Amino acid sequence: MRVVFAGTPEFAGIALQAIVQAGHDVVAVLTQPDRPSGRGMKLQSSAVKQLAIRLGLPVWQPGSLKDPAIQTDLAGLSMDVMVVAAYGQLLPQVVLDMPRLGCLNIHASLLPRWRGAAPIHRAIAAGDRQTGICIMQMDAGLDTGAICASVATPILPEDTTGRLHDRLAQLGGELIVTSLAQAMEGRLTCIAQPVDGVTYAAKISRADARIDWQQPAAVLQRLVRALDPAPGAYALWHDQPLKCWEAAVVDGDGVPGQIMRADANGIVVACGERALQITQLQAAGGKRLSAAQLLSGHSLSVGDRLA
Repeated sequence: MRVVFAGTPEFAGIALQAIVQAGHDVVAVLTQPDRPSGRGMKLQSSAVKQLAIRLGLPVWQPGSLKDPAIQTDLAGLSMDVMVVAAYGQLLPQVVLDMPRLGCLNIHASLLPRWRGAAPIHRAIAAGDRQTGICIMQMDAGLDTGAICASVATPILPEDTTGRLHDRLAQLGGELIVTSLAQAMEGRLTCIAQPVDGVTYAAKISRADARIDWQQPAAVLQRLVRALDPAPGAYALWHDQPLKCWEAAVVDGDGVPGQIMRADANGIVVACGERALQITQLQAAGGKRLSAAQLLSGHSLSVGDRLA
């Protein structure tokens, strides 16, 4: 089929690679404009753009799909289907109506749970036991379209957002290829989402990443996993952010935020319920370090309080 692909991060790149390998004719790749990134604030291309260039595919980077000139160019592609995965822009109705078979979205949750921008982070933080991939026929709403296919995967106790992202990206690539094959044969059936069970996965804010030591340790351990590899759960130590990258729930009872133990095995901090043993940390301006490495250069002591 003639496919237009719209996506930006690595998650989308996995799907694009799978679609190309399946033999579809990708006539255009839409991705976000290059943006400044890193300490030098140099312009960086998206993962999808970099992949598309390697594959020899035409790359489009419109600032908005509401631009009539872009819409005219898209209409001229005579696409059979548009595949969308973490593109980062809303599609206006005129674009949704262009493809012969509509627009199919690859979404990293089991809809209607976790509609929105950060479904993987939110599923881990909430303690969900499973999540998955949905292929959705897009409409004008926020992840409200009919479900054409889905696959579930368990959320393992050791899963971080990074690990789960990689597993879901592979599942998304496999499922979109299957769905496109069914669409070619007229066998793709889409069913309206249930009205019950709707939750929203808002984008992670800096406030979300701040550790509230009044919370139970089990909640905070999930938060640490959910915000790895980015943006990282953090507390304040001497008014500077101290990121926590690996942690386990342990027994302990003390003033929330107070360091109960600090040794090579980890920094144990009292929580609202039980305690958190943090084994990998990152001080402001530094790198990820084991607790032993951090303590060799920083004076965190028993009785100190993290805010």
